[in-house]
Amino acid sequence: MLRLTRLHDSDLAQLEVALDAANLPYDDVREAGRLFYSSGEGELAFVGMEIFGADALLRSLVVPSAARGKGLGKSIVEALAVEAKKIGIERLWLLTTTAADFFAAIGFEPAARPEAPRKIQTTREFRDLCPASAAFMKLDLTRAHQ
Repeated sequence: MLRLTRLHDSDLAQLEVALDAANLPYDDVREAGRLFYSSGEGELAFVGMEIFGADALLRSLVVPSAARGKGLGKSIVEALAVEAKKIGIERLWLLTTTAADFFAAIGFEPAARPEAPRKIQTTREFRDLCPASAAFMKLDLTRAHQ
């Protein structure tokens, strides 16, 4: 399994550059309550989560275009799920405008926005950064298949 490298504040510029290159929002990555990771080797992929008790909002999955289609995105999300479970996260939520099929293939299920925990509904990503047309999805980390 892929081993994640936790990003420190001094590493966030790399993440912001990668998100900008992928046309993904990055305005709030330096705010408190977020953990970001890189794939730690070769062409770096990034992923993060914004934590709210037993729930977390998956943030900022970005895989370099040259590395897409090779399983890196799936591996980094699976590794994030392992990290999340270690710290007591029971559900990962996400918003996506372009990758709903990818996330569905790795176990995320569509969810209605009103299902979102209240704290996730108040995040900038939920309210402002992702359009209302974005797919909202959930992965239950307490299920046996995880």
